[in-house]
Amino acid sequence: MRKYRELIFDPPTIEVKESAREVIFKTIGCMCDNVHHLTFKKDKQGDFRLHGNGFSLSNWQMDFERFELEWFADDEQWEDVVRMINTGTSKVASVVSR
Repeated sequence: MRKYRELIFDPPTIEVKESAREVIFKTIGCMCDNVHHLTFKKDKQGDFRLHGNGFSLSNWQMDFERFELEWFADDEQWEDVVRMINTGTSKVASVVSR
């Protein structure tokens, strides 16, 4: 739980490439600092779709629905996406994009 607490008090700077087609958030869970990833990938229509990489999104216990995060991602409002993810039981530790 040490890394999780560090992220609460000192959140990382998040930078996402402009017009990215894939964005992967590394998250640290509140129980035992478990690491999981949330992936936003663009579909054929150019809209982002959120994936839990084998885990149900309910595991993150976010206060927002999947479509809300996808809509903010479509508008490239990544700071808001991070804020939304951080409402759950995991905190964003880092991001990679391409």
